[in-house]
Amino acid sequence: MNYLAHIYLSGKSEKLIIGNFIGDYVKGKRYLDYPEEISKGILLHRQIDTFTDKHWCTKEAKALFRDEFGLYSGIVVDFFYDHFLAKNWSDYSSVTLRTFAKRIHAILLSNFTILPLRVQGFLPFLIQNKRLESYATTDGIVQSLKIMGNYSTLPSKSAEAKIILENNYQLLNNYFEEFMKDMIEFVRSEYEINFILPVENNNNSGHSSTPKVP
Repeated sequence: MNYLAHIYLSGKSEKLIIGNFIGDYVKGKRYLDYPEEISKGILLHRQIDTFTDKHWCTKEAKALFRDEFGLYSGIVVDFFYDHFLAKNWSDYSSVTLRTFAKRIHAILLSNFTILPLRVQGFLPFLIQNKRLESYATTDGIVQSLKIMGNYSTLPSKSAEAKIILENNYQLLNNYFEEFMKDMIEFVRSEYEINFILPVENNNNSGHSSTPKVP
């Protein structure tokens, strides 16, 4: 999964959010160099990645992109999972995506000095371009995929990825919803992260003015 989903799955803990956000940039046992809660977030990031790769929905989704992206098809699916999370945000959070993104920006900026140098390098652009919010549109997520292709070994085929996404949009959305249901239960049980989804909140209390999800 990409940035938005990793952050969301961290719950409310600021240190867990930081660790999960930087997980791709901390290799091997370097996680031990960080405070305990950030280390836990890094390990959570790795567990999320493993769970994602093994899930049947991800395997089916990756198959749609394999002809164009080969071994990189999983990265494309990670990006599009973030799109569907952003697009369906109100199903997963009682606060707006903009409010959520602003809180994350503030957390990351207040802990800027402990972020890996590569993260320090791109964070200002992520914030300035409202990247997390942009994931909610097809053009926004494809633009992020294009940027990734420009600065990594990911094949520069964002146009092809967009076509596959649009041709299989509802199917991929269904895969995401089924996958995300299982993913949330996984982090609930394995990391005791408390998610109360809007539908659960409404069922339990009728109406609530206090957001209880990230």
